[in-house]
Amino acid sequence: MSVHPKLRVLAPVAAALAVVAAAGALAADKPARAKPAETPELLEQGRAVYFRRCSFCHGLLGDGDGPAAEFLDPRPRDFTLGTYKFRTTQSGKLPTDEDLFRTVSRGLSGTAMQAFDNEIIKNGLTEDERWAVIAWIKTFAPEFKNPEYDPYKRQVALPKGMPASSAATIAKGREVFEKAKCWECHGKQGRGDGQKAFDRTDDWGFPIRIRNVTHPWKIKGGTEVEDIYMRFTTGINGTPMPSFIEGVPSEEDRWALATYIKSLQHKQTEHQVLKPLRVEGALPAAPDDAAWAKAPPMDVRLAGQVTAPPRWQNPSIELVTVRAVANDKEIAFLLQWDDPFKDAVHDEKAELDAKELTKTGGYSSYVDPYEMVPRKLETFRDAVALQFPLKLLEGTKRPHFLRGDASNPVQLWRWKADLEEQGKRSVEEAVARGWKQPPKPLAEKHQLVAGKAEWKDGRWSVVMQRALVTPDGSGVQFAPGVFVPMAINVWDGSNGEHGLLMSVSTWQYVFIEAPVPARVYGYAGFAVLATGLLGVGLMRKAQRSGS
Repeated sequence: MSVHPKLRVLAPVAAALAVVAAAGALAADKPARAKPAETPELLEQGRAVYFRRCSFCHGLLGDGDGPAAEFLDPRPRDFTLGTYKFRTTQSGKLPTDEDLFRTVSRGLSGTAMQAFDNEIIKNGLTEDERWAVIAWIKTFAPEFKNPEYDPYKRQVALPKGMPASSAATIAKGREVFEKAKCWECHGKQGRGDGQKAFDRTDDWGFPIRIRNVTHPWKIKGGTEVEDIYMRFTTGINGTPMPSFIEGVPSEEDRWALATYIKSLQHKQTEHQVLKPLRVEGALPAAPDDAAWAKAPPMDVRLAGQVTAPPRWQNPSIELVTVRAVANDKEIAFLLQWDDPFKDAVHDEKAELDAKELTKTGGYSSYVDPYEMVPRKLETFRDAVALQFPLKLLEGTKRPHFLRGDASNPVQLWRWKADLEEQGKRSVEEAVARGWKQPPKPLAEKHQLVAGKAEWKDGRWSVVMQRALVTPDGSGVQFAPGVFVPMAINVWDGSNGEHGLLMSVSTWQYVFIEAPVPARVYGYAGFAVLATGLLGVGLMRKAQRSGS
């Protein structure tokens, strides 16, 4: 597949903007001071701020066509159309100035729109600068210039006296979710798997993938019940997400629905050490084995692989939950992640030709998600890989998290959905010595990892199982009492991911707790007995002294 010619004109600084993460969860929603008057001086200040901080994505003319725009999904907003998604005004109406202030201040989670509140973000904008740039942005759309239009007359107020979250409110919200057929798009579990094809587009003609509402970091307009309620009530302009003020007329119903959606949000674990559950007997080999529920989970966050070319700034999979179970001979891992589509075929002819992207001195090594890779069904496979150091290094040293290097290679356990679908051995063991060359599969006799997977309700569950120690001592060895570094790579085929276009994690750890020797219990028992005898002796001595 050839490299798209537009890539040659993208400046490196614009490409870097493509990977700026939104960090607005803590940013201010409301201004601390009164809004300044829109004077010529304020507009000039806003123009300067916009050109310096916003035009790389949104374009000099505000048309959403800056030099970084074609590398971003979703695309930057086209301000000239006057269509704004996140508002407190009625469906199809312009936002209030405070709506714009909130978006600029806290950013849009799950997009390249970063937060600009300088109280939270070191490279942010002051409150005055934010008001100034908002004034300038409004000059791009003629609708804002209508003197008779007042968005404040079309504001939607939050309901008062709504019940707090409870089992009853959540249950009622679930009923509304089903009655309003929200599941037709968002799926029965809210994982975004109701969409069966890439047949939905926004008003700009770009494809839309339905939101997974269980992942709060992907909900752009805010994750609180009030934010979710407002999205139902106002709709999201420019997208298929309608206003439900007509379909769900009761404020109480919409509040219950928002409460239910809030209850679906995944609460992440915070530890980075996976401790396998120690069991006697056989390990669970099937992904749906009830025994997995007893193993403590560990959530691993991932990001797009932007360390080496080709760089992928639009990843689909951002969280994998891992569990592990071990006995005295084997260890098994269960990896689970949300993916709305089961991709179980792979077309090698459609793979990206990254030769030009990897040239030293090239203009950019980022990938255009619209033109350079096919992001569609039945093209590339879903896959996941566990990565371990081939040999443990001293102290806290570890190989590079992206495939190690020639001196510090890593071992990959790569599960592939197409092999699973064909009934073949689905896990391949390979050794990687850096990202510049593809991993080298091990010889057949060294392929020791067994795999089993299931895709159900928009979620993959993959089991990988192997002996703790290999017969010849090659590959990663799992010894009790040793911290073994582990990283994860994931590929979403329908998102165009293959090769180095993937999601990656940093190093986590696997730690099998060493069993307590039986003699330790003997020592403890002896100590208890000795302490008791000593106590009895002291008590008798005290009694004799008292008499």
